[in-house]
Amino acid sequence: MSAIETQRYNGLTEAEAKELFIENGPNELPGSQPKTFLHIAFEVASEPMFLLLVACGILYLILGDHEEAFMLLGFVFVIMSITLVQENKTERALEALRDLSSPRAFVIRDGIRKKIAGREVVRGDLIELLEGDRIPADAAVIENINLSVDESLLTGEAVPVRKVPCDVSQVLKMGKPGGDDTPFIFSGTLVVSGRAFAKVIETGLETELGKIGRSLASVEEQPGGLKGEVSSIVKRLAIIGASMCVLVIVVYGITRGNWVEGFLAGITLAMAVLPEELPVVLTIFLALGAWRISKKQVLTRKVPAIETLGAATVLCSDKTGTITQNKMTLISLWNKKDFYELGESKGNEIPESFHVLLEFSILASQRDPFDPMEKALKKMGERFLSKTEHIHSNWNLLKEYSLSKELLALSHVWKSPDGKAFEIAAKGSPEAIFDLCHLPSEVRIANSKAVLKMSESGLRVLGVARCTFAHDQLPNFQHDFPFKFVGLIGFEDPIRPSVPAAVEECKKAGVRVVMITGDYPGTATNIAKQAGIVSPENVITGPEIDSMSDSELAEKSRNVNVFARVVPEQKLKIVQAFKSVGEIVAMTGDGVNDAPALKAAHIGIAMGARGTDVAREASSLVLLDDDFASIVSAARLGRRIFQNIQKAIGYIFAIHIPIAGLSLIPVLLKWELILLPAHIVFLELLIDPACSIVFEAEPEEPNVMERPPRKPDAPLFGKNMVLLSILQGLGILAVCLYVFLYSTKILNFPVNECRALTFTTLIFANLMLIVVNRSWLRTAISNLLVPNAPQWFVIVGGIAFLGIVLTFPFFQSLFKFAPLHWNDLTVCFLAGGFSLLWFEIFKKFRLIPAENSVPEKNSQPN
Repeated sequence: MSAIETQRYNGLTEAEAKELFIENGPNELPGSQPKTFLHIAFEVASEPMFLLLVACGILYLILGDHEEAFMLLGFVFVIMSITLVQENKTERALEALRDLSSPRAFVIRDGIRKKIAGREVVRGDLIELLEGDRIPADAAVIENINLSVDESLLTGEAVPVRKVPCDVSQVLKMGKPGGDDTPFIFSGTLVVSGRAFAKVIETGLETELGKIGRSLASVEEQPGGLKGEVSSIVKRLAIIGASMCVLVIVVYGITRGNWVEGFLAGITLAMAVLPEELPVVLTIFLALGAWRISKKQVLTRKVPAIETLGAATVLCSDKTGTITQNKMTLISLWNKKDFYELGESKGNEIPESFHVLLEFSILASQRDPFDPMEKALKKMGERFLSKTEHIHSNWNLLKEYSLSKELLALSHVWKSPDGKAFEIAAKGSPEAIFDLCHLPSEVRIANSKAVLKMSESGLRVLGVARCTFAHDQLPNFQHDFPFKFVGLIGFEDPIRPSVPAAVEECKKAGVRVVMITGDYPGTATNIAKQAGIVSPENVITGPEIDSMSDSELAEKSRNVNVFARVVPEQKLKIVQAFKSVGEIVAMTGDGVNDAPALKAAHIGIAMGARGTDVAREASSLVLLDDDFASIVSAARLGRRIFQNIQKAIGYIFAIHIPIAGLSLIPVLLKWELILLPAHIVFLELLIDPACSIVFEAEPEEPNVMERPPRKPDAPLFGKNMVLLSILQGLGILAVCLYVFLYSTKILNFPVNECRALTFTTLIFANLMLIVVNRSWLRTAISNLLVPNAPQWFVIVGGIAFLGIVLTFPFFQSLFKFAPLHWNDLTVCFLAGGFSLLWFEIFKKFRLIPAENSVPEKNSQPN
């Protein structure tokens, strides 16, 4: 079987691909469509608040108050406009996320290998497939090496099937999925092993997947804990509101004999109590939160992961490419006798005794490498061997023996144009190469000392072997070659500059950073020290994991932050060990074999730049730039989102208490009604944008990453927060009732003027409540100085609208107000501020209790 070489293919030209894309459309299946205006309008019309407004309008028409009726019905369109703006913003955020999550594919166009969005693949494209790839379209294999595909999506058969190449010019139509030794591969199926080139036959709806109407591009969002909790709160308050509504109607009708006005009073109370903002807040915060996190190079595939981010206590990270830069530099060689540091070479020459080692390292690599280590080898070969006989550009690569979990080494079989024997080059983990060379134990021990010396310097170490094979028939397994050990090569992979600061931030946040690597303990310890990981000298190795029971590993995991010589299958065991001792685990991974661990973790984080489709689909988050610091940024944003949801819900609770009280108390005590439906609608026009825009845009608290993680089972709105919100609401209610009673009983003002004074006080208190609740740490004055553009939109808009209502006779009549003077407005402003003065005192003296945190002592190992 010939080895695959990219350079031998040209593929389509970009012009041809563009023409075919226009002709056949994108390679995608119908997914969820953006909501239309009519769809949004229907949703608004189905909401209880909308129905209550319509009911009030009808009752006003019955009473002959046409102005009030048309005003309330006019507010329906205002509310629909606000909802449309919010939905549009959310849709734009989701659309941006859909674009980011579109699967990618490698194609050959104009002879160049490039990565494009899967939707841009067209018929006739030449695609390259690697282990772990999701196949982007129905295609026929034209060349492959050990290609095996999981077609269980289409056939239900869990066993992967082998694929063989074919003459694609003879393919008239696609065959059916299932069965070994066919050349056909299908959209949505997975490459389990091997690699291949294939020509696309069908795309989009014409694929086998399209014909049966299934879409893998969309990811079903699992209901999170927040949604269930908010839904429960809404149901309880809806029951309370309905009960109070009936009570008010009955009491008003019996005591005053006016059932129509009783219905108006009851509906007003229902509107005051109904927290219809809660589901809107959750939807908008999570959707825009996912969009904000994507700006930090982290794609949210499963929205509940945003909730869990703030509760993570352990962050398990790969070393290569996540903590380090994955920019390998070959810096050390060992030829079984001497070390040579390439950094010491000033020119383009190295000692002759190291030529063969570098030569066979390059022969064991791809000619057009993608792997960072192979790129480094090619670069050094061009520098040091270009003028020697050790560069073999005219040799033919005949066969590849792939790396496997049983043997962590690979081999390339070469033949020169005039040679009679095969030359085989192998490279891999030192243990695997020692095994391939059948070295005696004493030689292995001596060689292992060189491996240890290199690894303790933080180097990634590989062994190299060679073989000359004179037989015509190549063996089935690379282990059957008579290999000779050549030496060791060491690569340096520097850590990312942002990692130490990110690890330090995790420490302050009570999150353990655990590094998992396939490297030697010495290499792992060296990198862990550079990164600032706690207790890097405590290391557990893969062989030790295999020898431990689950309970032993769980106990040792409490104090270990570095795992070395780990194979992907052992990551699942590590995740389960952490979970068994109560940790909330975030795990990174990039390969096919990482998928079980990613699924088992509370938060699976797949690599976007170098990860496989299998890993991405098993994950909750995708790290687009593979940078560890991006994970920490996402965790910070996750905490901010959860914190801001709490602030918004606290504000909603607090402001509904005075609204409900001012609607209920006058009915029970036979006062003149203070709040009418028009007043409730006015307040809703302030509450909706405040809770969905102002609090969503609020920056995180300065100490958000200095608090321990919250308990995963802690309620969104704990007892302390409920108590403080109730006290805030009762404080505003008490001041508003005092203003009403004082102006009515003491000053003997007309009821319309008393109503205007009370309502104005409530509006000022509402605006101040927004400012106060932006932060429970900063004072209100400090909050005003922290940038938050939507806050000023709400404050200025609210005051302007209030001025219109109080100034123009038409609106005074609609709202049943009387004109107010400047001294009246001053009193209302001061009264509104006084209602929340106690809370500012609590802030000043740090009397507000913290909630929803785990004890700090559990956050780091001893």
